[in-house]
Amino acid sequence: MTFELGHHGDTEVGDGLVDLAVNVRHEPMPAWLSAPIAEALTQLRAYPKDREATAAVASRHRRDPSEVLLTAGAAQAFVLLAQALRDFRRAVVVHPQFTEPEAALRNAGHEVERVLLRAEDGFRLDARLIPGDADLVFLGNPTNPTSVLHPAEEIAKLARPGRVLVVDEAFADITFRDGFDGEPESLAARTDLPGLVVLRSLTKTWGLAGLRIGYLLTSTALRERLAAALPLWAVSTPALAAATACASPTAIAAEREIAARVAAERDHLLRRLAHVPNLTVAGTPASAFVTVRLPDADKIRLELRERGYAVRRGDTFPGLGPDWLRIAVRDTAITDAFVATLTDVIEERL
Repeated sequence: MTFELGHHGDTEVGDGLVDLAVNVRHEPMPAWLSAPIAEALTQLRAYPKDREATAAVASRHRRDPSEVLLTAGAAQAFVLLAQALRDFRRAVVVHPQFTEPEAALRNAGHEVERVLLRAEDGFRLDARLIPGDADLVFLGNPTNPTSVLHPAEEIAKLARPGRVLVVDEAFADITFRDGFDGEPESLAARTDLPGLVVLRSLTKTWGLAGLRIGYLLTSTALRERLAAALPLWAVSTPALAAATACASPTAIAAEREIAARVAAERDHLLRRLAHVPNLTVAGTPASAFVTVRLPDADKIRLELRERGYAVRRGDTFPGLGPDWLRIAVRDTAITDAFVATLTDVIEERL
């Protein structure tokens, strides 16, 4: 099967469709975030200065500023890593996952090996599956599209001298666990693992897809190597203002509230999906989306479009196929209406 690595959920969305295809929250931007972004628009005649934003992100993750590199979204970080580490000889991408890491690696001339996690195992990571001599490894946590959250200690087994281990935590700030104060299974604060690179994005939780802001956390030495390959002034002044605001105690407290609410809305979606005929949920979802398996899902997706709903096709993700769909978590009213429509579509086909 030929996988369309450049296909993303925004391609599914059209006028008049309820968007369940893109994993970006749709709620209004809070004033503590919108105000500094608006103020930054009055400062565009000056070149961007990233010192304040870098310090704020470092403080948030209990890192030194020399271990933080701001980027124009996590997608730029994937390209940066692929280009700056061209001398690495064995690149491995753990799938199913976001396709941009593999696309960036291939575009930079890397030969990419795929390790495919299995549906029968709940798409859970087993560190023993990764070749011991792989020197550049990419995986997501929680993983897009499966929404599976891998144990931090299982991922930590992959870190070793001579290897760069890239963990995409674009959705980590929206994970939640009862009784846990923070982001469960995040490696963002770990400085003891050799070669670890943690990627973060502000796109998803705060609805900033159009602003392009993310960052990576790694050792000072690797950060310097990557920074040398980054264009000057890569992150705009409004994006830097957003990074500073989103690293504040106010933002962190708001994220925890959002994560708890998303967990409740996800649980509601899962309860409703449990009654849908012939449907299986991938793994144990832990993020703002779930992936499901359905016979003829590729045809059902098109019928859902006819009835007003956009969902993400699964066949462009290596390790999945045409019988898979990804569904974004939305509020309970949208979920109820969607699941009712999905059930109607399936029952009409039986």
